[in-house]
Amino acid sequence: MTKPPRKSPKPLLGEADALLRSRPRRRRDPDQPSLPLDLMPDRIEPCLALLKPKPPKGDDWVYEVKWDGYRLSVHVGPTGIRILTRGGHDWTDRFPAIQQAALWLPVGTAILDGEAVVLDEQGRPDFGLLQQSLGGRGGKKSSSDAIFMAFDLLYFDGHDLRNSELSMRRHLLEDLVPAGEQGDIRLSEEIEADGDLLLASACEHGLEGIIAKRRSAPYSSGRLGDWVKIKCVQSDSFVIVGYERSTVARAGIGRLLLAARKSKTLVYVGGVGTGFNERNAHELRENLDGLITSTPAAVVDRKGAIFVKPKLIAEIEYRAWTGDGKLRHASYKGLREEQDNAAVYDLDEQRLSSSSR
Repeated sequence: MTKPPRKSPKPLLGEADALLRSRPRRRRDPDQPSLPLDLMPDRIEPCLALLKPKPPKGDDWVYEVKWDGYRLSVHVGPTGIRILTRGGHDWTDRFPAIQQAALWLPVGTAILDGEAVVLDEQGRPDFGLLQQSLGGRGGKKSSSDAIFMAFDLLYFDGHDLRNSELSMRRHLLEDLVPAGEQGDIRLSEEIEADGDLLLASACEHGLEGIIAKRRSAPYSSGRLGDWVKIKCVQSDSFVIVGYERSTVARAGIGRLLLAARKSKTLVYVGGVGTGFNERNAHELRENLDGLITSTPAAVVDRKGAIFVKPKLIAEIEYRAWTGDGKLRHASYKGLREEQDNAAVYDLDEQRLSSSSR
C-alpha cells in the first residue's frame, strides 16, 4: 500500500505571506560583481539582407516571406512607445495602430525588428498602398491601415539579445507575438520548406521573394551575409536624375531617368515609363519641377531630357539588366521617404557580391 506523502514541516508561505527563501551556501564575496540588467539601446542599426540569386542550403538556414514595406523598430520602453525608421527617425505618430498594439504587448521593455506593410485584397504586401496610406513621399498622414510584421527581438525585459542566436531570439519573440494572431502587430512566421520550392511558391503567389537567415547567428548590424534575400522580381532604389515630358497623359511625365551609385558618382542606368497613375504622376511632377537644374548629375545621352537635382529616390521593379548596363522591363513603384534611409543601388557592391558567388 502506498504511503501518503509526509506533511511538510514548514508552510509554503511565511507569517507575512512572503515566499520562503533558501539560505545561500556561503556569504557573497563583495568583490564579485552582480549581473546588472543591460541598458536599453536608444537605437540599433538594422541587420540587412545580402542579395543572392538562389536560396542557401543547409540545416542552419531558415526562411521567411520578404515583406515589401518600410523597415521599422518598435521600442517598448518604461515611458512609452517609440517607432523608428531604418534611418533612426521617429515615426511613432504616423503608425497609431501599431503604437497601440505595442502598448498591449505583455512585456515591460522590448525592441522588435520588423516591417510596416499594407496588405492588398489577396493578403499580399503592397508598397504603393503603404505610401498612399501615409500621404505619399513627404506626406504627413498617419496610417491606420499599416500593420507591423515582427521578425526579430533585439531587447527583452532588460536583456540585450543581440549576442544570442537567432533561434533563441525567435523563441522569445513567438511567446510575445504568437503565430496566427491577426492584430496590428503580427509574427513573420518561419517556414519549414526547401528553399527552392518556397521561392517558386512565393513567386507564384505574387510575393517579392523570400529571406533566409542563419539559425546560429547573432544579430549583426549591416550587410554581413547572415541574412540573405532572394527575389522573384528585382526591386531596388535608384536616384531620379531627370525626366522626359509626355504630351498625352500622366501629368506630362513620359519617362523618369534613373541613376545608380558607382564609387562617389552617379551612373545613368536607363529609364522607366510605366507604373504611374494620375495620382502619383501629379505628385512626381510637383516634386520634380522644384528640382530642375541645368547641370546633370549623371551623363545622360537623351534628347529633350530635363535634368533635376539628385534628391528623389524611386523604388523600381525590373526583370533584368541589358548588356550595356541598363534596366530591362522597369516599372515605377513609388518614391522612397528620405527618413527611410533607403540604400541606392550600388554597382560596385553588386559586382563584388556577384564575384563571390
